[in-house]
Amino acid sequence: MKKKIIVTGGCGYIGSHTAIELIGHNYDVVVVDDLSNSSQDTIDRIEAITGVRPTFEQVDLKDAVQTESLFSAHKDAAAVIHFAALKAVGESVQKPLDYYQNNLYSLLNTLKFQHQVGIESFIFSSSATVYGIPKALPILETHKAQRPSSPYGNTKKIAEEILEDFTKVTPNFSAISLRYFNPIGAHESGEIGELPNGIPNNLMPYITQTAAGIRDQLMVFGDDYPTKDGTPVRDYIHVVDLAKAHVQAVQRLIKQEQEQSFEIYNLGTGNGFSVLDVIKAFERVSGQKLNYQIVDRREGDVTELYASTDLAFQKLGWKAELGLDEMIESAWRWEQKYRGKEN
Repeated sequence: MKKKIIVTGGCGYIGSHTAIELIGHNYDVVVVDDLSNSSQDTIDRIEAITGVRPTFEQVDLKDAVQTESLFSAHKDAAAVIHFAALKAVGESVQKPLDYYQNNLYSLLNTLKFQHQVGIESFIFSSSATVYGIPKALPILETHKAQRPSSPYGNTKKIAEEILEDFTKVTPNFSAISLRYFNPIGAHESGEIGELPNGIPNNLMPYITQTAAGIRDQLMVFGDDYPTKDGTPVRDYIHVVDLAKAHVQAVQRLIKQEQEQSFEIYNLGTGNGFSVLDVIKAFERVSGQKLNYQIVDRREGDVTELYASTDLAFQKLGWKAELGLDEMIESAWRWEQKYRGKEN
């Protein structure tokens, strides 16, 4: 019997890539999404890549009745991977109540009703934003979480606190929180990739949309940081590597290999690249000259963030394998294919 995995937010960027990896490892995948920030077309794309059509359930996890019905129908699932959340940092500053309501209600309902039907393994999509301004680099999982600068980031911190409290008093329940650094790239097929609504918040889709002529100009926020070229440094990780880590985490929980009821792992490459590093690499890989302008710093941006990923390697048997060029090449292939400009 194939083991069933419920993937909430499975039509989104990281969720869809993870569904593909799970199917590739012979799991039976149930994609749950309210389609508020994604498209059901993603199910067709997953099927085109894998040859398998995952079960799709359109559910608003903020709604307790819908969530209870979902888990009643899929009580035979082995685990839940929870991606469903609003994720635009800038928007969260403008609409904090929307973010707290969406991201925390959906988490609480998921935990309550999966536990009610006996699904006792949970993987949480977290973020390096929970570290706030790092006191030392590379960032270790033992570094204390701090109040993030955005309501979005704070929902991740609060969610981890909820998981810590819940797993302490729920004997059979185990959870893993995966703290992502900066996911970029796309599936090698060019069938799925990052497609943000409106103006992108993240660097790579802003770069590819500028190169494709969707955006007139790329803004580089600040060149006066204390880094080698004055621009902020981040740990960029290929979304496919990231997706593979979720499969390793699922296996750890199903095999009951976890050493604690709540475990936390950083997911990154351990290498930092500046904004200008990424721009220059894109121009080299794509052969496209980018129109970019240096503008004032953006409030809340941290100078440098990169991970120690030793723990994920030791406990999950996972490490990132794809480099920056592969991240860029796949992101550009996706953008061209989506816009219909691929030769």
